[in-house]
Amino acid sequence: MIKGTPELISERREEIVSACEKLYQTMSFREITLKVIGNEVPFSRPTIYNYFQTKEEIFLALFEREYRTWTQDLEKIGKKDVNAEELAEAIAKSLEKRTLMLRLLSVNLYDMEENSRIERLVEFKKAYCASVEAFDVLLQKALPYQNEKERRETLVTAFEFIHGVYPYAHATKKQIEAMKEAGCRYDKKSIYELSLPGLKKILK
Repeated sequence: MIKGTPELISERREEIVSACEKLYQTMSFREITLKVIGNEVPFSRPTIYNYFQTKEEIFLALFEREYRTWTQDLEKIGKKDVNAEELAEAIAKSLEKRTLMLRLLSVNLYDMEENSRIERLVEFKKAYCASVEAFDVLLQKALPYQNEKERRETLVTAFEFIHGVYPYAHATKKQIEAMKEAGCRYDKKSIYELSLPGLKKILK
């Protein structure tokens, strides 16, 4: 049982998650350990275990925070009357602000989920499902002619597409060099530039 007021518990959890986010800006998922995260927080490393048992749980909490923020963006879009093309534009702009979420989607999600306790995974899934539901509300408004089955297919296609945007927008020098050597074309584009045409096609 974690000791302290709900406010203190929440504050400590956020400090740990924010330390992880800061490290993830310059380090890879593999390089970040509980010890490294422990060096970034103002309390002892053993204290972290009161809140998270693995680094994957910390990353999952970071991911959860990103999904909750994106859900808020989607709900704001839902307060406007938009057609399918305007919806694609609005979602593409919202994704441009969620680089961290997209990076987490494309890297190590399986490991995060596999190495987290069920209660942590449930909290993450709630945040994920809230985003799916907010997205579905937007589809119902912009594509009223789709039945539920068609809308589910659009949702699945959109989320599969979104999961793959980050690697294309943020290819490393090594990846670009390999593309060139392999004779493959690589056009550098932003998340917005990549996601808008795809979203327009999906939301037709």
